[in-house]
Amino acid sequence: MKLKNIIYTATLLLATLNSQAQENITTLKSCIERGLENNYSLRIVRNNEEIANNNFSLANAGMLPTANLSGGYSGTLDNSDVTDRASGTTSKQRNITDHTLRAGVDLQWMIFDGFKMQADYNRLRELKLQSETQTRLAVEDFVANLTAEYYNFVQQSARLRNLNYAVQLSRERLRIVHERYVIGDNSRLDLLQARVDFNADSAESVKQHELLATSRIRLHELMADENIEETFNVSDTTVSVVRIMNFEKLWESTLQNNASLLLAAQDKKLAEIDLKSIRSRDYPYLSLNAGYGYTHNKYEVGTTDVRKQWGADFGVTVGFKLFDGKRNKDRRNAKLAVKNAELEQQDLQLALYADLADLWQAYENNTRLLALERQNVFAARENYEIAHERYLLGDLSGIEMREAQQSLLDAEERILVAEYNTKLCEISLLQLSGNIMVYLK
Repeated sequence: MKLKNIIYTATLLLATLNSQAQENITTLKSCIERGLENNYSLRIVRNNEEIANNNFSLANAGMLPTANLSGGYSGTLDNSDVTDRASGTTSKQRNITDHTLRAGVDLQWMIFDGFKMQADYNRLRELKLQSETQTRLAVEDFVANLTAEYYNFVQQSARLRNLNYAVQLSRERLRIVHERYVIGDNSRLDLLQARVDFNADSAESVKQHELLATSRIRLHELMADENIEETFNVSDTTVSVVRIMNFEKLWESTLQNNASLLLAAQDKKLAEIDLKSIRSRDYPYLSLNAGYGYTHNKYEVGTTDVRKQWGADFGVTVGFKLFDGKRNKDRRNAKLAVKNAELEQQDLQLALYADLADLWQAYENNTRLLALERQNVFAARENYEIAHERYLLGDLSGIEMREAQQSLLDAEERILVAEYNTKLCEISLLQLSGNIMVYLK
């Protein structure tokens, strides 16, 4: 009965551990979704976008009237000596107090200012669109960085598995050499060399644990996780490399979707709006003003005791600025700013084409290199298996066995590097062409 309970408890414990391990497995999509929601830098960028959205309004462009409610009180405390010229009599008044109470509403409305209000409104709209593009650029940079780090974690995990396998091979070799040494078939030199190789492989495995932990902490940081030291596993065991679209389609997509290129076009649009704003000085302006007020006066001396006055006032103002001393200079500078924005856009387009061509060449080379390394790793594994059989039969020395093992480890390392470099090129190509969000699908 006790044995059944022990078996049941052990089975339940294993099931629980397996369930926890399954819950702690994450995918690239879930990492990106968590990061997009929690990353602090992205939350700041989104707040800035909301500020730009709040600024985009008719009132902020000066198109709506302004109304002011004002009120006030004033008083006077006077003393006077008045001497009559004819009689020479002096009349004295002391502490004479007068009171004035005012209240009113004033309305001012700029009807026309040479299209400057329209230019300001268009500028606010463009700044809103630019803020949205900046948010998109930040999101795309984040997705690219997180995807690269995710696959770096996959690469480091695969490297750790390879190193752990190398430790197992070295441990097995050390066991064989030790048994042969005991029966006198191997020298102490062979035993010491096998132990040195085993210790070296174990040290590399320990170092790899640190690199894997660093990558995991970096992923937690990007996702803004509170428990930054929590361990987890990823669903991918290898760096998957998928053949993407051709160069011409990538360049066409870059011209249409690249966020940096869109920002450059928006900078040019803002420069053109600034030029229109300066040209508005060449036009007259027209404004309306109106108000309604109430005034209450109380006099301590004189024939009037209290005076009350209320009513409306209104008016129209038409003006034209004849000379401001810098209109021509500002107009010339604004035209140059438009030209500079156009040149910067063209320069960025050329730089993007150069970057895309460079990345495409690197992607093509790494793809070919990856195919070669896959062939090499098959050959290295077969070579090791043959060497291992010969070693067990005593037809191969320990040094030659170590060389076969090291060749296999080097081939596996090269294929990991080739896969990761190819993936980095793929990520960069998708980011340049504005298609980086495909990793969320």
